[in-house]
Amino acid sequence: MKDHRTVVVGAGVGGLVTALQLACAGVRVTVVERASAPGGKMRRVEAGGASIDSGPTVFTMRWVFEQIFAGAGASLDERLRLAPLPVLARHAWRDGSRLDLFADHERSVDAIGDFAGAAEAKRFRAFCGQARDVYDTLEGPYIRSSRPSLVGMGTSLGMRGMKELVKLGPFTSLASNLVRQFADPRLRQLFGRYATYCGSSPWTAPATLLLVAQVEMDGVWTVDGGMHGLARAIATLAAERGATFRYGTAVDEILVRGGRACGVLLADGERIEADSVVFNGDANALASGCLGNAAVMSVDRVPHAARSLSAVTWSMHSRTRGFPLENHNVFFDDDYASEFSDIFGAGRLPSKPTVYVCAQDRVAEVLGTGGGGPSTAAPTAGDGGRERLLCLVNAPASGDSRPLQPLEIEACERRMQALLSHCGLEMQIDPAATVRTSPEDFERLFPATGGSLYGRATQGWMALFKRSSSSSRLPGLYLAGGSVHPGPGVPMAAMSGQLAAATLLGHLASTSRSSRVVISGGMSTRSVTTAATA
Repeated sequence: MKDHRTVVVGAGVGGLVTALQLACAGVRVTVVERASAPGGKMRRVEAGGASIDSGPTVFTMRWVFEQIFAGAGASLDERLRLAPLPVLARHAWRDGSRLDLFADHERSVDAIGDFAGAAEAKRFRAFCGQARDVYDTLEGPYIRSSRPSLVGMGTSLGMRGMKELVKLGPFTSLASNLVRQFADPRLRQLFGRYATYCGSSPWTAPATLLLVAQVEMDGVWTVDGGMHGLARAIATLAAERGATFRYGTAVDEILVRGGRACGVLLADGERIEADSVVFNGDANALASGCLGNAAVMSVDRVPHAARSLSAVTWSMHSRTRGFPLENHNVFFDDDYASEFSDIFGAGRLPSKPTVYVCAQDRVAEVLGTGGGGPSTAAPTAGDGGRERLLCLVNAPASGDSRPLQPLEIEACERRMQALLSHCGLEMQIDPAATVRTSPEDFERLFPATGGSLYGRATQGWMALFKRSSSSSRLPGLYLAGGSVHPGPGVPMAAMSGQLAAATLLGHLASTSRSSRVVISGGMSTRSVTTAATA
């Protein structure tokens, strides 16, 4: 392995995990990243003198990272300070109703009973059972597999397993499934939001996405220092194990010689020769020619109609009053379907948006800091103090074809503030302490996406098999990141990095291109300390 040279393009979490695992195997790894720090979409934005997490904000599937760190001979707990959140998320509706979901399952059952009645609480128990069944059914043959297929899943599950999967509803939409699950439309709305975790609409996403409920019920953690701290911790460990990092280094082209990826050409003209390349970026950038013509045919191009959601985000250091914010908060309007018909149908910002607010300073008590420092002090709701907020509204991924006009975004901002006000939250948006990011901005950050943040949208049950796998059609070129299998989200992107490393190492050990790679390890609900290996 020590003679094999790999260049990893991009220091998002998928690329970082690939680099770490290859370095641990003895491969000579160089990571090139055009930004000045690791993280990719786990980025930080400076606004009003505060550093704000402005990408993924939810830490779940802790077991994935326990495996990754243990596999590198380290401890997650020693490298990162994590604390479980007792309140998974606080939800509010325009009519003034509120519902918290808790890490304690029985507290959630009781809360739903108080919110919507005993019958809905009973239905929630059944819903949780189905979510657990879906997750347990799909974890091995789909999530951990490097190249899932319907035939492969059928082989892994057997006839009984496939019948169970069909019963769980992969051929129906998530929205249709929830109509059968719940009578209260607010609960359908709440659990329908799990489709947006994959950048999709509940009306087109398969019902199997209710497995996200199991992921959240297994626990949500807060990271001291923010999610960006996770990227720094993995990068530091990879460097300790021998990986080389070059930040502020843009790649113009993936080099090919003899029909095989053989390195990269940097924007300044430097060539880095390698025996293999791992691309940790949106796979559509390859298909669109952003990394040179030689790599265009390595993956399928994602048509505009198949793009997942983009967003308009506000990273702000703001004063708030009224509503008692938790770390994670979701505010719903009264016409959920219109949000997705506006975005995916009309290609415009929603007239009735759902608003996500991450109040990043509301975790001092959970972290045991007592609110003593400026980075963790939790303002008392209504005291008028400034706090770090990330607000997000879903948007069409049209940043490269029809950029949103300033008046459109300003109208969306007014609608967002009106909804928050109806729900009891008054929030001051100070332009001097706010950084706004639009789909056009996300397109500049992540080219060839139009601002799409989740890769290909999960539309219909066959979409589960349409994402690119860890190996591309170009020999020597491997893929990692949220746009490839197993999908978007920090833990899934990390697993894609595991799969890319395992596939590359498998190809070094065997000349067979068809060898099947699966991530081994414990199930999602278990605390795992053993390494994840191929």
